[in-house]
Order: sequence, then C-alpha cells, then structure tokens
Amino acid sequence: MNNNDRLVRLRYALDVKDEQLVEIFKLGQQDISKAEVQELLKKAKTEENSQLDREPSDRDDYSAETLYEKSCSNRLLESFLNGFIIYERGQQYNAHGEPIQPTYLLEKDQDANNVLIKKVKIALALTSDDILDILDETGVRLSNSELSAVLRKQGHRNYKVCGDRYARNFLKGLAYRFRD
Repeated sequence: MNNNDRLVRLRYALDVKDEQLVEIFKLGQQDISKAEVQELLKKAKTEENSQLDREPSDRDDYSAETLYEKSCSNRLLESFLNGFIIYERGQQYNAHGEPIQPTYLLEKDQDANNVLIKKVKIALALTSDDILDILDETGVRLSNSELSAVLRKQGHRNYKVCGDRYARNFLKGLAYRFRD
C-alpha cells in the first residue's frame, strides 16, 4: 500500500470531498489545488490498474501497488494528516498565542501506517479501545499490548511497525463506522 492508497482509503472512509481535501492540505501547510488533489486520487492508465476499478475497501487482499497520476510523498501525506487534525480539532496555540507548528514523524516509508493510525486517532479523538473495536468490526483481533506497540514512538524498544493489513482494516472499519 502506498501513500496514495492511504489517502484514497481515508478519503473514502470519512467521505471527504475534494474541496475539503484542499482545505485540509492548506491547514497542513501545503498549498495544493483541486486539480492536484484529483491527480493524487486518480489512477494512472495502465493495464494493471484497469483490474482494480472497484471501491478502495473492496481491494483488501490485492497486494500489488496501484500507480497514480501524481505520487503522494511522505511529507505530503503527513501534511494532510496534520491538517486533518487541525480540521477536526482546531488549531492549538502556545502560551504566547502563536499557533503550534505540527510535528513530522514520518521518516521511513515503512512507518507510514503507524503515523496514519496515530494521527487519525488524534484527529477523531479515538481511544485505544475504539481502535480495537474498529479493527474487531473487520474481523481483525489485536491485543491492547500489540496496539500499544504500534502507537509507540519510533525508536522505542517496544515499537512495532504496523503492517498494511492492519492499516487497510483500520480504514475499512472507519468506513463502516462513518459511512453508515
């Protein structure tokens, strides 16, 4: 799963419109047009991609990478997630009344799922029990300690990389919860 897939699935799960995506990117300090957003979401014309013309939640067991017209970098994805936190929860200010600058945690591609789950958890004010319930709705059983390892800071001795399977099922569970 690449960053474009994560963005498409999150957009689908939370039913976010293109105009809202542009606004969220701006809140995350990325000036991006509606046309550029649509390029991030639109699959490139290839033979492989023509077999994948189903809803994002229907492709859970497909392991090949989907190609998009414009690639979503780690920085762009994390800017979106930071903007999503501000969009949902409002801007935070320090003691001097200045806006707090968002943090960027995504250094390696393998950590994208961890950062996605952490930041969506913050944006939607989910508890660990909520995440476990969301995963349970999709048939994925995860213990509290396993979830805790996924949510830990990179470099912590108990940190675990979150696999694509868990991230896909988390986003699928969000769709069940927010699209019904």
